[in-house]
Amino acid sequence: MAKEAKNSERSPIRLVCRNKKAYFEYEILETFEAGMMLLGTEVKSLREGRANLKDSYARIKKGEVFLYDLHISPYPHASYNNHEPERVRKLLLHGFEIKRLQGKTQERGLSLIPLKIYFSHGRAKAELALARGKKLHDKRESLKKKDEARELQRLRRRDKIS
Repeated sequence: MAKEAKNSERSPIRLVCRNKKAYFEYEILETFEAGMMLLGTEVKSLREGRANLKDSYARIKKGEVFLYDLHISPYPHASYNNHEPERVRKLLLHGFEIKRLQGKTQERGLSLIPLKIYFSHGRAKAELALARGKKLHDKRESLKKKDEARELQRLRRRDKIS
């Protein structure tokens, strides 16, 4: 009975970190969920929320997907066996997904970027996006739409209150 109550309290997905700049700098075309091969101290550090996706990216080498420049801070309670903060980490995807991604990334202007890292049912996962870089005018357009939506929301809120 106690075991059932414990499992029902735990939510299936727990977010660790998000790459907020990715939505501004890239046009997201598709997303994929990938498992991550991590060391024990990396998992413990992720559970504490000590990760940063800024400037990280994924590449396909020899039929395998690797994540570069993901910073996972060293676990403070570990002994001499701590991990390197920015080591290259292997991502786990199905073979057909890797072949499909490899074909898409060879197209002009498409790249693989991580959007978020989270725990799903106790396993560390990374959400990868197949993305195309935005030009400066696209970024300005995104900011303009965001400002218009915020102003519209402000007007609606003011009319409801009055």
